[in-house]
Amino acid sequence: MDNFSKLIYNAVNKAKNAVVKIDVQKKKDGKLQSGGSGSGFIFSSDGLFLTNSHVIHGADKLTVTLLDGTKEEGFVVGEDPDADLAVGKIYGGNFTPASLGDSSKLNIGQWVIAIGNPLGYQHSVTAGVVSALGRSLRTQSGRLIDSVIQSDAALNPGNSGGPMIDTSGEVVGVNTAIIARAQGLSFSIDINLAKDIAGQLIRHGKVEKAFLGVLIQEIDLHPRLINFYRLESTRGLMVTKIERDSPAFRADLLEGDIILQLDGEDITSSTDLFRKLSHEKVDKQVKLTIVRNYRTLKEVEVVPLKR
Repeated sequence: MDNFSKLIYNAVNKAKNAVVKIDVQKKKDGKLQSGGSGSGFIFSSDGLFLTNSHVIHGADKLTVTLLDGTKEEGFVVGEDPDADLAVGKIYGGNFTPASLGDSSKLNIGQWVIAIGNPLGYQHSVTAGVVSALGRSLRTQSGRLIDSVIQSDAALNPGNSGGPMIDTSGEVVGVNTAIIARAQGLSFSIDINLAKDIAGQLIRHGKVEKAFLGVLIQEIDLHPRLINFYRLESTRGLMVTKIERDSPAFRADLLEGDIILQLDGEDITSSTDLFRKLSHEKVDKQVKLTIVRNYRTLKEVEVVPLKR
């Protein structure tokens, strides 16, 4: 086996026991019927698992299948449709959890590996490279997901909710979507964001957050911009689209604006923005420091709404 193959093999070997297949059943006319299937991964030894909200939403019964074929009944702890994330729970013994990594250390061009159950083929493995970081993605249901990792690792229906891992075997993303009729465009939710949301779901069963209404893209700031304004940060968030009648729209934010700070604190990633837009910011004025047209530094006042 060549060195690259060994790298992939060892990474998969570390994570594979945590990956599960999730079969969903929903009631129709009082009878349980198949509602599709997806993937997930266990992240605690007592059986907590992460998956996509769209995988388990509206389920009346969940059947979770482990690598060895063992089937357990699953229960929903909580879900956040806006982030397309959900936490579930299975009982039955000590489970082997996946190791959760740090997605802030990801780099464009870095190898990543997806594990899941596409089209029912259990524990399928694909590999690719990170194509972009900090994307915003609108799902087919119209929801807007931030902190998305774009890669060219092949995903198919049934991969949803499974882990994206790095070559050390640590989970760096939750696989969530592909774009139909496109090749080499796959998307996963940043694991750092998923950790924050999972914590809120476990504690409260729901997620409360403030909403601006922007699509964003993480970018590296031009050195001349950093030097001219004497910025401490080297990264920012470029606004790529603004939802009509949203807080950002009413605050006269523009496409192309680069967000640098929120209330004087640097924003270097979409996960930073999510953390700072906590439920305490709802209906309260916040100040965004932005660069407009790459030459004007200004402050914009925004009143976030409840998501």
